[in-house]
Amino acid sequence: MFKTSRFEDRAFKPLSIAVIAVSDTRTLETDTGGALLKSLLEADGHRCFERRIVRDDIQLIRAAVQAYVAEPEVDVILTTGGTGFSGRDVTPEAIEPLFDKRMEGFSVLFHQYSATTVGTSSLQSRATAGLIGTTFVFCLPGSRGACRDGWEGILTHQLDYRHKPCNFVELMPRLDER
Repeated sequence: MFKTSRFEDRAFKPLSIAVIAVSDTRTLETDTGGALLKSLLEADGHRCFERRIVRDDIQLIRAAVQAYVAEPEVDVILTTGGTGFSGRDVTPEAIEPLFDKRMEGFSVLFHQYSATTVGTSSLQSRATAGLIGTTFVFCLPGSRGACRDGWEGILTHQLDYRHKPCNFVELMPRLDER
């Protein structure tokens, strides 16, 4: 669906990625979305810094994200869950106020890609992304399908230094320029 190509003369640069599953009902053993993201990112050559579960609570979600942002080893944070419309879905409300820069295009591309797999049901997601300090944060829905769509449709490319014409990895050294 999307054009992808690589700079074949560039070496892959592995990133350190934290995975947070937002859920009141899941455990690490039953969190299939977070487990899939960990598996996909590691299969692509990245390192999972840590994977954890956080309850659907604005303050707990913010605290977990801020702790990873403060961790110098973490390049990217992926959240899964809490992006729907139920009363307990508060991930965007928790994280978007922390963004220094919003990534409007992520939601657009996520919905375009997701619509190819789930049709109009893509509307039920409030997937979002942005930059907090020098850490990229991507908020995906909790289903395995949505996690796969987000990773395979967008993130595998944008988190690969070899992707052209541009990618987030090549921006990382310049994120704190003033």
